[in-house]
Amino acid sequence: MSVGKIATRVVATATGSESILDVARRMAEYKVGCVVVVDGGKEPVGIVTDRDIVIRVVAKELDPSETPVSVIMTREVRSVDEATPIEQALALMGSAGTRRLVVTGSELKLVGVVSVDDVIELLVEEAESLGTLLRKERPSLSG
Repeated sequence: MSVGKIATRVVATATGSESILDVARRMAEYKVGCVVVVDGGKEPVGIVTDRDIVIRVVAKELDPSETPVSVIMTREVRSVDEATPIEQALALMGSAGTRRLVVTGSELKLVGVVSVDDVIELLVEEAESLGTLLRKERPSLSG
């Protein structure tokens, strides 16, 4: 199965010039732990997580209303094409030490984000399906 099948398609985005405060509010609005920073053509140029805000802003006492998100974003965006197999995406997450990957489509345009949580959710669904099958095939004692 490809990452495009399980990726979250509604993605919170920002431009590099937006304040960290605005980005944090967007995370709260979308109920997400990351925002993808995009350029004018909607290509990913950075990513900011809730952890980044804690470590790079709060702990360093930066003013979130005055500091642009470009100051704290991770510029090395780890991304995969939406056709990438889930196993390959997990290997990339493991080698990069990240929990999320930006998912791109044609012309490297942002189409989603895939996270470890998305993969776990898929595994849980598959395990539930297997459990249902096993229960149906279990012999029953009647009589």
